[in-house]
Amino acid sequence: MRKFTMMAVAALGLSACAGLNDTQQRTATGALGGAALGGIVGSFSGNAGLGALLGAGVGGAGGYLYDQSQPRRQYSGRGGGYRNY
Repeated sequence: MRKFTMMAVAALGLSACAGLNDTQQRTATGALGGAALGGIVGSFSGNAGLGALLGAGVGGAGGYLYDQSQPRRQYSGRGGGYRNY
């Protein structure tokens, strides 16, 4: 039963990302990675929850800042291809 529950939670988590734009996806990915790394580092000091919370905040901010630093691309139509704006 526990295995089924974990698989259901994972499936719901992945399906929640289906309608996100690029900025939201990068922010969420940064927060998830930061929380995982923060939880691991925080467990060494005996406070995994605080480490995960801080890691999620820093990772989410990092993902957002990374997204803002990337040039935007727009399809300019037939024969024009993609261009930055």
